Amino acid sequence: MKISMHSRSVPDKYYLFKRLLIMKLTVILVMVLNLSAFANVFSQTKISVDLKDTDLSTLINTIERNTSYRFVFSNRKTPTDKKVTVKADNQDVTAVLGKVLADLNLDFRELDNHLVVIAPAGKLNEYLAEQQQQRFKVTGLVTDERTGETLIGATVAVKGTTTAVAVDVAGKFTIEAPSANSTLVIKFVGYTDLEVPIGGKSILDIKMSKVTQNLEEVVITGFGLTTKKATLAGAVSQLSGEELSQSRATSASGAMVGKVAGVNFRQSTGRPGANPDIRIRNFGGDPLIIIDGTRRNIDAFNALDFNDVESLNVLKDGSAAIYGFAGQDGVIVVVTKKGKRGQKPTFAFDSYYGTQTYANFNKPGDIKSYVKGIVQTETYGDGRQSVPTRTITREIYDKVMSGAPGYEGFDWYNYIYKSAPQYQAKLSVSGGTENTDYYISGTTLTQGVGLRDFGDGFKRQNIQANFNANISKRVKFGMQMNGYWSKQSNTNVEGNDFDWQAEAPYRNLPILPGSGASPYANPESGPYVNGNPLYPRGTSPSNQAYSYGLVSPELSGVESTTRRNVSITGTLEVDILPGLKGRMLANYSFLSNQFDSRRMAPSLYLLNSTGAIVADGSFVQQRNNEHTFTNTDNSSLQFQLEYKKSIGQHNFQVNVNQESTLNYAPSVRVTGIPPANNIPYIPNTGLTYLTSFEDNISNYSPQQGYQIRLNYDFAGKYIVEAFGRYDGSSNYRPERRWGFFPGGAIAYRISQEDFWKNSPVLSIFDDFKIKASYGILGANFGSPQENYLPGYQFNQGSAVLNGSVITGTQVLNPPSLALTWGRTYSSDVGIDMTLLNNRLNIALDYFNRTQTGLPANRGLTLPDLVGFQPGNENINTDKNRGVDGSISWRDRVGEFSYGLNASFSYGRSIVGFRYNRIFPSDYNRFIGSIPGVTGTQYGVDRLNGGPFQYTVIGQFQSWEQIQNYGIDQDGKGNVTQKPGDFIFRDTNGDGVINSLDQTRETYQINGGLPPLNFGFGFNANYKGFDIRADFTGGSLFTFEQTSSGFSSATGAYMREWLPNRNTSQYLFDNSSYYSDIFDRNSPIIVGKYPLLLQTNPAPNTNFNHGGWQTNITYIRVRNLQLGYTIPYSVLKSVGVTNLRVYLAAQNLYTFSNMPGKIDPELVTGAGGGLPSPRVLTAGVQVKF
Repeated sequence: MKISMHSRSVPDKYYLFKRLLIMKLTVILVMVLNLSAFANVFSQTKISVDLKDTDLSTLINTIERNTSYRFVFSNRKTPTDKKVTVKADNQDVTAVLGKVLADLNLDFRELDNHLVVIAPAGKLNEYLAEQQQQRFKVTGLVTDERTGETLIGATVAVKGTTTAVAVDVAGKFTIEAPSANSTLVIKFVGYTDLEVPIGGKSILDIKMSKVTQNLEEVVITGFGLTTKKATLAGAVSQLSGEELSQSRATSASGAMVGKVAGVNFRQSTGRPGANPDIRIRNFGGDPLIIIDGTRRNIDAFNALDFNDVESLNVLKDGSAAIYGFAGQDGVIVVVTKKGKRGQKPTFAFDSYYGTQTYANFNKPGDIKSYVKGIVQTETYGDGRQSVPTRTITREIYDKVMSGAPGYEGFDWYNYIYKSAPQYQAKLSVSGGTENTDYYISGTTLTQGVGLRDFGDGFKRQNIQANFNANISKRVKFGMQMNGYWSKQSNTNVEGNDFDWQAEAPYRNLPILPGSGASPYANPESGPYVNGNPLYPRGTSPSNQAYSYGLVSPELSGVESTTRRNVSITGTLEVDILPGLKGRMLANYSFLSNQFDSRRMAPSLYLLNSTGAIVADGSFVQQRNNEHTFTNTDNSSLQFQLEYKKSIGQHNFQVNVNQESTLNYAPSVRVTGIPPANNIPYIPNTGLTYLTSFEDNISNYSPQQGYQIRLNYDFAGKYIVEAFGRYDGSSNYRPERRWGFFPGGAIAYRISQEDFWKNSPVLSIFDDFKIKASYGILGANFGSPQENYLPGYQFNQGSAVLNGSVITGTQVLNPPSLALTWGRTYSSDVGIDMTLLNNRLNIALDYFNRTQTGLPANRGLTLPDLVGFQPGNENINTDKNRGVDGSISWRDRVGEFSYGLNASFSYGRSIVGFRYNRIFPSDYNRFIGSIPGVTGTQYGVDRLNGGPFQYTVIGQFQSWEQIQNYGIDQDGKGNVTQKPGDFIFRDTNGDGVINSLDQTRETYQINGGLPPLNFGFGFNANYKGFDIRADFTGGSLFTFEQTSSGFSSATGAYMREWLPNRNTSQYLFDNSSYYSDIFDRNSPIIVGKYPLLLQTNPAPNTNFNHGGWQTNITYIRVRNLQLGYTIPYSVLKSVGVTNLRVYLAAQNLYTFSNMPGKIDPELVTGAGGGLPSPRVLTAGVQVKF
């Protein structure tokens, strides 16, 4: 039992502060949401204006800009150049117009949708009648072609006239054109202008496409700081919520895979609820996650419903320095959706249902291959002669090969693996008034597990509520709340993890010995005795606990992990002075993590000699219950000042920010043995059933930082940024607690120079920017207990002293008084360009990062008598370097619009400085002195991840070649070698293969993320039909068929065949074999791998060499969608503004050179983990 003891007490004031904070924020949220429900829309019909000696046209434009009114008049008959003077304070627009127009001898009339017609006095009816006779009335809906979102405020004009209207809060418009053959021109900020011929249609369904690169688009660079894309100097990649929502993935990480330059990824398991591993530029740790201005971890990011995301920005370079040590591995800044001001409540429903099946799985050998392998192993024998008595005779062998009744065997793969459902439903409502906006959504997701009887899989529910209001002209208030509940559950059997259970088709054998003269004379198979599910059979001889008949929640129990999380953020923004704003942000987040394990003690059964079903007494399993509860409280507070000022073409911006965070995470763990299977809890009867109790007391972990950022640009052409962060952490001694981490960036938009604009060649570039950045980021190591606080560990052994049992207490390692902040130096150089009217966009960046002060000790080893070892210091150095980029094209031809995109990220880790090593041997000293080709632990200036191994130069093709081969491969004159065995290079030329012949390879073996990731895709829309395809891939990594699958005790199903287990069909099909498997003297047919035998000789299976390695490149069809949006003219009568139906496929197919068609993103060497599932879905999206 272990109880953590620390020298600091728990400060109750922080506890009360957090509880009061969440109560206050919750009350405020409820109040403002209720107030918003009663907000009125009459402010849209009122105006405040103060104009003197101004043209009538200016007054009309002012009213159109600030209200929902639009005007129609004749330029010939309406004197818009006449001077007017008007002063009104929150007056009705009609009242203002009545006074002004009367003075000009003009009349007006308000029609539907705030459309105002102006005509000379006494001529209004005549003008309306004339227009009615001549004009053609058109109504329509304007939406985004990909999302179906209504484009409120878009301008619809009749080409060649001054007639124009604005799209209303429902996305609709009504306009009158001179004729049925007129053309409408539609414009909206951020979208490509569109011309639509009326063609005699009275109802139009208009869909607009976004421009590929909008230089006026705002990029969030941290702490709510924004800058225009045109004047951005740092390396920041963007992804819109629209792009994310195209995915049918179950997590935000999965949705962004392959879509962001500079993000490496790998889906290392396909278990329900699993998320891909993502790294920014292949840096070593998880990126910092910022959601609506507050710090969250990667789990919170993946639990977020990415359909609630408005935008996602990835800070990849020194620009992350404003987040201090937390941003050393990059930052992902997420902004969730908001409602639209002036929009009526808009409901959206999105749901899909589908099935998932595991693809790209390393299938086990069938019964024929398995039996062949056993025969071949017995033929080989001990290497000198075959076994004297065979378990499988030629007669039995022939029956198996012919599929005789009773010898068909059992297909465990098809029995265990099955299809499973996956579905999601989401409902949201958004809208607002002139001074408020709101967005509320709820989502439910279920992902089943494709393993028979292995539990419910993964379920999650999400809620998101955002509200913003202008309290006054100078004060804004905002509230964001998101929360989720999730549960992952599975049957509680041996190897209860989903990936471990994927091993079951290998543990459970296709044929089992039965009764008869020889073991397989009357074989048995299948999970149950006589096919009865009440009597599970022992089918896993290596460990009967893996027998799949035990896989049942009713027999074996259930294990589950449940998470509950809520995060509430409140913001207050005040315009203090012209250009000066103050902002405050407060957040409270609570996470409850509950683990429950109930393992029962089932029985296995068999047939006795009389044919009766009896319990298998050799199998005994102990029942066990475990419950673990961890509650994590996080609170943060930010204060910020922002000042913006423009003097001529000089633009300045200054931001200062203070941030405080507090974390507290106590936990309790209880284990026990209940007296019976049907008791799901640990009885409260003292220590009779209780086996352990741990009450882990958590320290409060306060952190504080001060940040400043300076931005300057001249005419948007010359751009300079400077930023710094002063961070404090309780992990270090007071005198080492604070660190300052500065950075900066510059950019030059050469395309803004006159010589560039006037060049007939260079003018094809709409924008061309050269940029560079440099930043120093902090690295926070260890904990207070490791770094400077002494401590003890209780219950560490016991001894009998003076006749009494004395429990021991161990002194923890002494604090490392020298350890302090590490530093990460990050530099970036890149270019951004847009060409051909913003249709083509290209970005390219080179980065270099050096981490210094990595913790390590000086290699000293103290005697065990001392009881501890020396602490760490800031000693070592590592490096990362690489390049990333993206390219995209978007265009429209008539009603056909399309887009193409591609991105990539290449990044490698390099071992930097290592303190003078104290080598355990002369050999290690020798290899440690060779830069670039040194051993795993001792080399410097080499690529990380490469192995130290033998080089394979071929395979022996015949016995004659082995006899004449002059290099001793096995240390026995090659007497153990056989055709098909690997031949190793004699690197040092001494005629003997031993460890001195190993060399350092430069490629990455298994594990980690591929150094090169890429993604590309296309999308197209035509008359309501849309198609989208996304492809992802990776390269420059090596897959090794390792010597162990899941642990040292389990089989390696791509390299080795252990007794009482099956192995992969791929290995059976590609190994060398006897031409007559019953004749040891028959020729060996050489395959890709050596002769397949149970427990192959060490040189072939256990040596580190390249014979089991494959350099991998793969491309995966990650997402494929085909949809159709029903025309608005059909939906108008039922009140629906958008209805889209679609079919989608995820992970549809993978092109790769992986052995055995294994999922190339799995990290398990044996390829036995659960691969990414192939998901086929059908869905519907409705807005009304």
